[in-house]
Amino acid sequence: MNEETSLFQKEEKYFFHTYKRLGLDIERGEGVYLYAKDGKRYLDFFGGLAVNALGYNHPQVNRAIIEQVQKYIHLSNFYVQEPQVRLAEKLIGASGFKRVFFGNSGTEAVEGAIKLARKWGANVGKTHLIGLTNSFHGRTMGALSLTERQKYRDGYEPFLPNVSHVGFNDVAQLRAAVNDQTLGVILEFIQGEGGVFVVSSEFAGALNELRQKFGFLIIADEIQSGIGRTGKFFAFEHFGVTPDIVVIAKAIGGGLPLGAFLGNERVADVLSYGSHGTTFGGNPVACSAGLAVLQEVLEGGLMKRAGETGDYLKKKFVELQIRFPSLVKEVRGLGCMLGVELSRDGQPVVDEMQERGFLVNCTHQSVLRFLPPYVVTREECDLLVQELRDILGGLPQ
Repeated sequence: MNEETSLFQKEEKYFFHTYKRLGLDIERGEGVYLYAKDGKRYLDFFGGLAVNALGYNHPQVNRAIIEQVQKYIHLSNFYVQEPQVRLAEKLIGASGFKRVFFGNSGTEAVEGAIKLARKWGANVGKTHLIGLTNSFHGRTMGALSLTERQKYRDGYEPFLPNVSHVGFNDVAQLRAAVNDQTLGVILEFIQGEGGVFVVSSEFAGALNELRQKFGFLIIADEIQSGIGRTGKFFAFEHFGVTPDIVVIAKAIGGGLPLGAFLGNERVADVLSYGSHGTTFGGNPVACSAGLAVLQEVLEGGLMKRAGETGDYLKKKFVELQIRFPSLVKEVRGLGCMLGVELSRDGQPVVDEMQERGFLVNCTHQSVLRFLPPYVVTREECDLLVQELRDILGGLPQ
């Protein structure tokens, strides 16, 4: 039994069977590349599911982590901690929100946002939360209540009361659903796990209009699309909507567990001492890494680069759509968050890409999802497109 076989067999033996692992044993990462123990190199357009915005082994992130580890790894949230405060100041300055709470993950950030909204609603007599169809907000029970897709919900009933869903981009359903009891509407402005579907300008406009009329909260799930991935700090900035609460995670921690929710002046003073908390949230090492990420994204030009490189890659995907109209149904997304919907199952294409040394993701069964690090070059995008073109050219038209 060789070492690699043993590792995969042990994984099968010891873990709950929740992850369908890739058949790769990764040894290290560098930039936009991952290296397996067998020596093979992979160009990674998976990006740790939008976590590795700066790629792998980034010197500024590594330095920030090492420097903080040598000071202290954990205190508790009874102490004011400089890495937390510095990251909070940077986030507030970049986003324009008033307050932040640090947790450990995206789903935990969603749970905190639910609590913040509920607490606010208790003071104004609003109780009902609305999510959108085809959404994904996380796997804890509150986040799952807001998530509409049955593949994630089956067997976990009952969910939170006073929660319903309206059709994604269905303005008529939205207008029919909201009223004076509506506490908030939560949405991904670009649905990630759902297939990289983008909110329409009509839906965003109606959401703004209805908030003004009924006074509910808009909660933006920017876990996958935030921190510069679309060429703007948050995806909602493309749509003329300013949410009351926004949840973030993934890229913000530089690869370490970190999430947060931010609130504007409407909810800034809702939470009081002891009304919410966390043991590990805002870990100083993760916050130090997060500060390094924000400095690179905001001051190192990577947000602008993500937008420009993503536009270039999207243009190349549209060219593939024109060349293979029977295979490529649609190209969607913004910046470095793109989806190519095929007219067939996407997994065989993903598997063939992996054989050729390129890592991409298939979601929604037929959508190739691309979440590259912001440091990816146009030349590396060309390599990916060339291989994808070759694979599509070999499929029945």
